Amino acid sequence: MNWTLEVVVVPVSDVDRAKAFYADQLGFAVDHDTVISDDVRIVQLTPPGSGCSIVIGKGAVPQMPPGSLKGLQLVVPDLGKARAELLERGVEVSEIQVLGENPRPVPDPLDNVGFIFFTDPDGNSWAVQQISSRT
Repeated sequence: MNWTLEVVVVPVSDVDRAKAFYADQLGFAVDHDTVISDDVRIVQLTPPGSGCSIVIGKGAVPQMPPGSLKGLQLVVPDLGKARAELLERGVEVSEIQVLGENPRPVPDPLDNVGFIFFTDPDGNSWAVQQISSRT
């Protein structure tokens, strides 16, 4: 039996601001923006190529302090290109950092060990790791 992670709830203080950040600046697809009432709204967004989405909203999502989610991680095949795209979209993103050493030869020296970091407007933190091929 497969167990797939499909949705991660990201706690935010302003749904419209967060939706704009994830959709317009990060390029996530808006899967749906469902308003059930003045007090209940659910927005699901998916990173390009991902099988897992994030959900932001109010009323029907677990109560967590905005900005309390740390360590979310995306994976890209080209970290330099990803960083350039984020900067072009106005995202404050770290320089490329190399964390550790590869235990075996890899096609690109940044594979597995190359990372960049950013936060959303509420302070939820994200890492982006380079993996150009999986063996």
